Order: sequence, then C-alpha cells, then structure tokens
Amino acid sequence: MTHAGETPRPEPDQSTIRPPSVSGRLHHLPAVHRLLASPCLAPWLQSLGRVRVRMACTTVLDQIREEAAGPVPDLDIICARVVNHLRQTTEPHLRRVINATGVVLHTGLGRAPLAQAAVSAVQHTATHYTNLELDLDNGQRGHRSDLVAAHLRAITGAEAALVVNNNAAAVLLVLAAVAVGREVVISRGELVEIGGSFRIPEVLAQSGAHLREVGTTNRTYARDYAAALGPETALLLKVHQSNFRILGFTTAPEIAELTALGHAHGIPVAFDMGSGALVPGLPGTEQAPHHNVRSALEAGADVVTFSGDKLLGGPQAGILCGRAAYIDACAHHPLQRALRVDKMTLAALEATLDLYRSGNLEAIPTLRMLLRSERELAACAEELRQRIAHRLGPHCATSVIAGDSVAGGGSLPEYPLPTAVVAVRPMTCGVDTLAARLRRGAIPVVARIGNDALLLDPRTLLPGDELALPELLATAMEQASDHG
Repeated sequence: MTHAGETPRPEPDQSTIRPPSVSGRLHHLPAVHRLLASPCLAPWLQSLGRVRVRMACTTVLDQIREEAAGPVPDLDIICARVVNHLRQTTEPHLRRVINATGVVLHTGLGRAPLAQAAVSAVQHTATHYTNLELDLDNGQRGHRSDLVAAHLRAITGAEAALVVNNNAAAVLLVLAAVAVGREVVISRGELVEIGGSFRIPEVLAQSGAHLREVGTTNRTYARDYAAALGPETALLLKVHQSNFRILGFTTAPEIAELTALGHAHGIPVAFDMGSGALVPGLPGTEQAPHHNVRSALEAGADVVTFSGDKLLGGPQAGILCGRAAYIDACAHHPLQRALRVDKMTLAALEATLDLYRSGNLEAIPTLRMLLRSERELAACAEELRQRIAHRLGPHCATSVIAGDSVAGGGSLPEYPLPTAVVAVRPMTCGVDTLAARLRRGAIPVVARIGNDALLLDPRTLLPGDELALPELLATAMEQASDHG
C-alpha cells in the first residue's frame, strides 16, 4: 500500500526471483577454488593452465545454476562435468577417423590419405623457409607451379602444367583465360552438378564465357558440335560425368573425335576429367580410357584438368596439363593468383609425383587400396573377424561376406570393386545404435550398415586400424548397452 506523498516502489522483476527451493539449492554449490583443488583437474591445470580451467569451472557452475530444481551434484560429478567440458573445447575438431566404409576416396572423410613421403615433405616444408618463389640459380623470382611442372610433364607427356587449389578452380581458370566473352560448346549430357552444388553452367557464367548446348541428355554426336561452330566459338569442352552414369540408349563422342573437329577449325578442346589417372591398370580405367590423363593428351586435348586428391592419390589440388600456349594463358591470368596453392600442398604433390616417377606406386595409399586383390581382402577380413570375435565373444555374431567397395569422390562410379567385408551383428543393442556410438568413440569409426549388420570393409583400413577396431567396437557396445 502506498501512502500520500510516497513514491511507488517498482514491482520486482519476477523473472529474476528464484523460488526459495532453488535459492537454497544453490548454497550447496562448491566454490571454484574447491573444484580447482580436486585431483581430477590436476592434469588439466598442468597442461592448460589455471586461467582456462577456472573458466571451465565457472561455465559448468553457471550451467548447474540454470538447471531445474533438484539436488546439487556432488563434487566428483561436477568435476567430471568440468573435465568433459574441457575435452569438448580443447580437442581438435579435425580428428583421425577409421574409414571402414570401403569408399576409397570418401569426400566426407577427406578423400586421399597421403603417402608417408608426402607427409614428411609437408612437415619439412612447414618448419623451414623454402624456395617457393625463388629461382636459386639466378636469384630471380620464380613461379611456384614450376616446382612440380617438370614431374607433371614427364608423367603425362604434356607441354606445360599448372597447379591451382582444386579442379573446380582449374575449370574456372581455363574458361576465364581462353573463352571469356565468347561461346563454349558442351553436350547437354555433360552439364553436370557435383558435390557442393558445383554446376558447369554456373561456372561458365561466372567465368564470363557463354554456354552453347548441343545434343540431348543421352545422345550427342560430333556432328552436333560441328553444327554449333561459328565465329564466336572459343572452346569445345568435354566434362566427365562424375557422380552418375546414364545407361541404355546413349551416345557421346570420344575425346579424339572432338579434338579432330576442333583442330580442323582452329578451336581448342578442353577436357575436365574430374578424376584423372596417371598410370594404366587401375580398376575400371581399362574400360574407361577417358580417365587416363596421358591418353587424353595423346588424343589431342589441348587442356586436361583433374584433381590431385582423387585417383592421383595426393593432396587437394586442381591440375592443368596441356599445350603451352593455353597453360601459359592460364598462368598469367589475374584469377590465377586467387586460386594458387600453398607451399605445403606443393610439397605433398611433388613427393607424390616423385613416387610415380620412381615406380613406387605401392607407397601411395589410394593406389594400394584400389589395387588390392579379392584374395588379399578376404584374408584380411577373416583375420579381422577373428580379432573381433575373440574380443567380443557372445555379444555379437560375426561373419565374412562378399561385397563391393567403390573408388568414391566421383571417380569410376560405374565400376564396383569386389571385396570381402566383416559383418558384425550385435546381440545387446541395435546396429544403428552401435554405428552411432562408433562414430563418437575415442577414435571415430565410420562403417556401412546392410542386412541388419555393421559392415567393415578392410580395403580402406590403414595400417594399425585393424588392431584398434576390436577394442573400439567393445567400448561402443558397452556404451550402447548401458543406454538401452
């Protein structure tokens, strides 16, 4: 009640008033200094320092204050929450993952793992000054792509080579340097979209070139290209159908047909291979010569673009090989600087290409995985099955069954790779729950699911993965069982 002459008191903000039960509850929260004195936080104080651990304690205590009424957790539980918070906030977001999917070039898992020689080259380059853009012979400024150009010329037979940060960038650069303001002729069946919404028509528009579509979705002939030629034609472009295939009533001209047509009219031909093989003999490439870079150049392609981290088995990069006049035009285009690669990428690429030139292909993980025989994979699968059965006992049923791996990354989509997989059928939890727990493990494991079983493909396991898998499976099954 307010008397005459008194100033009315404002009503308290109800949102800031804690019920007596909550206020009383918070009196039992330990002080920050008590948490910091807990033995379980001692290793974290030593490794991270007092300031960071104190901040974590404060964060967890604030979270508890905001939670619904109930008993305050005891000191050990609060400390465990602090430790969990520290783990979540200090672990690198980019982590080692075991790839048991059988997808060799798994885009979600970073595509090609590097050869040890490439890893060593990256480490050496990252910790020292280098001659990235310095010609040590004359002391003048050099071009960074020259560091790998000789390797690429020797392996592919190209007159010249250039490296940018990925294959999409390579295609964009070719179009901008060779066809800006003019027409690029391409089959309707090759106006593709690949991962990340990379669409050929949109890249053409962004480059400043104009799209001229020919043929139909499933059938395009060399005569369709010929009918489209005119004074505004700057380039004939062939694009590999990366992530899909069209079956049945189909026709598409080979690269040799296009180059014969283009050269007869003085028009260059570019081939976006997406994933280019540098050696013969990879599964599927015998039936698909358009995957081999040297073959495409020998067939007359003026520029071939392909990825460094697909069938090549190196770091992410976009590689341009071909006639010197067109590669030089790309190298001197203003866009090239925005698309260039760093010293560590070049170091990894050079080391990988050196393995090609020395014939040491077994040292390149991607090639080793692609070339593994069914017999070898069956033996590896059985050995892994026995390890898992020994560790998990009656908690799961295991068997080795036939299956198919894939190259992945848009490479060789029409060619499955026969393999043998370990099928794990858990007895104490659902297979989906087990797969989810594996992904959240100390070392995350990514696998396939099929026929109510977890499928582990040895093709994509790296050395040591087969030793870690049984224990990771056991931990995941215990956690899955504990949570129903």
